[in-house]
Amino acid sequence: MSGISVRMRCGALAAVVALAGCGGGVEYRPVSDVPVRVGKPYSVRGVTYVPAADPGYDYLGYASWYGGESGNRTANGERFRPKAVTAAHVTLPLPSYVEVTALETGRTILVRVNDRGPFAGRGRIIDLSRGAAEQLGIRAAGHAPVRVRVVEPPERDRRKLREGRQAPERPVVDARTLANLRAQLAAEGR
Repeated sequence: MSGISVRMRCGALAAVVALAGCGGGVEYRPVSDVPVRVGKPYSVRGVTYVPAADPGYDYLGYASWYGGESGNRTANGERFRPKAVTAAHVTLPLPSYVEVTALETGRTILVRVNDRGPFAGRGRIIDLSRGAAEQLGIRAAGHAPVRVRVVEPPERDRRKLREGRQAPERPVVDARTLANLRAQLAAEGR
């Protein structure tokens, strides 16, 4: 074997090793709806959260959004994609699907929950990805009153969300219902 051939092979091997290190050693779980993971109780900043299946989950509170974590792993083990329509919730199984309604506009979207959070309190019940906040129309506000309900969407909508695309928006909530929901949120002191 000539010296050039050995150097070329060594150079090629060094390039492969260098490229292998670019992933940072992080292995991401493929985006899938199975298995659904409930998870064990965990504590953040002195608060203990107990994940549980809650098919009747229907809460009023506030949503915020996050997006600077691009490339990080979600609590579900998937790669975080800021432009995808995903969210973080403290206790719902991963993944779960929820409808999020902006109480100021009535706009309602379908979101795939694949991460844990928010942990900041102040009535926040969900953290949306940048893509979800944009679709819901709350990105500029950063923080907005919402209704979050667990749903079982059709497979075609689940597939779109798994692929990082938006599912079709849900029907807009009427003004009378929105006024009622806002009054309930205010009565809860949030």
